[in-house]
Amino acid sequence: QVQLVESGGGLVQAGGSLRLSCAASGTFFNILNIGTMGWYRQAPGKLRDLVAIISRSGVTTYADSVKGRFIISRDDAKNTVTLHMSNLKPEDTAVYYCSAAKPSTSLAPNPDYWGPGTQVTVSA
Repeated sequence: QVQLVESGGGLVQAGGSLRLSCAASGTFFNILNIGTMGWYRQAPGKLRDLVAIISRSGVTTYADSVKGRFIISRDDAKNTVTLHMSNLKPEDTAVYYCSAAKPSTSLAPNPDYWGPGTQVTVSA
């Protein structure tokens, strides 16, 4: 089983920056058993949406709303995935969830594992 734990959420003013980190672990955990990792977010009353994902080979996909403002990266040596968020807007306010999928040929596979989420609040 894989556990994902997020950190780095909080309150920030519009135009500010935050960095979210997610660490993967588990009994007999092996990063080779993890494919695409990424971040999704869910605002109150809305569905959970993709923010950014990154494949094992480093191919990234971003939601149109965050392109040019967010950068996703991963460090397989440390079993982590990081989301650098800049020029934050009030509409970025949501619970952000770390995700991981088993190895797949799909560039955007459905996640198999989720973190508990971390709140990001952007004030106007």
